[in-house]
Amino acid sequence: MKISPALLVIDIQNDYFPGGKMELFNPERGARNAASVLQYFRENQLPVVHIAHESLRPGATFFLPNTEGQKIHPLVTPLAEEVVIVKNYPNSFLQTPLQKTLQELNANHLIITGMMTHMCIDATSRAAKDLGYGCTLVHDATATRNLVFTDQEVPAAQVQAAFMAAISAICDRVMDTGTLLQSLADQ
Repeated sequence: MKISPALLVIDIQNDYFPGGKMELFNPERGARNAASVLQYFRENQLPVVHIAHESLRPGATFFLPNTEGQKIHPLVTPLAEEVVIVKNYPNSFLQTPLQKTLQELNANHLIITGMMTHMCIDATSRAAKDLGYGCTLVHDATATRNLVFTDQEVPAAQVQAAFMAAISAICDRVMDTGTLLQSLADQ
């Protein structure tokens, strides 16, 4: 079967950046790498789908509707012709038109970038595989944050490594931006 890729740019939104309400560890690096992949997809007229989280649950503190923090970050601003899907759950497929959109784009392999690695990237990658998509996760085009478990703080670098190790058992490939761009150019 011929690979027909689509790029997912998940939740690269202002609240994850310095001054935002849920600042991640080094989100600029992840966003810059996602922007490099996005540029390649645009230059080669390949399909791009942006995902933006909107928090509707009571007590939510970030990605609140109609706030600056909920907006997609300027490094990956969608073009007018690019699809933007708003979601309310970590899994980008749950109660959204993502599956239908990907079918309309004839996509069978997802290139996944975005934020937060331990939440929406993990949930969406697993759902993509459950739905039969091939998937490539671009590990340096993602970002996460420190977590706490049983009073022990887990540094973001360890969270990132642990989730990438787990997701690598699910996704077809987990690679860095440079390797991905080279592999796409070689096809």
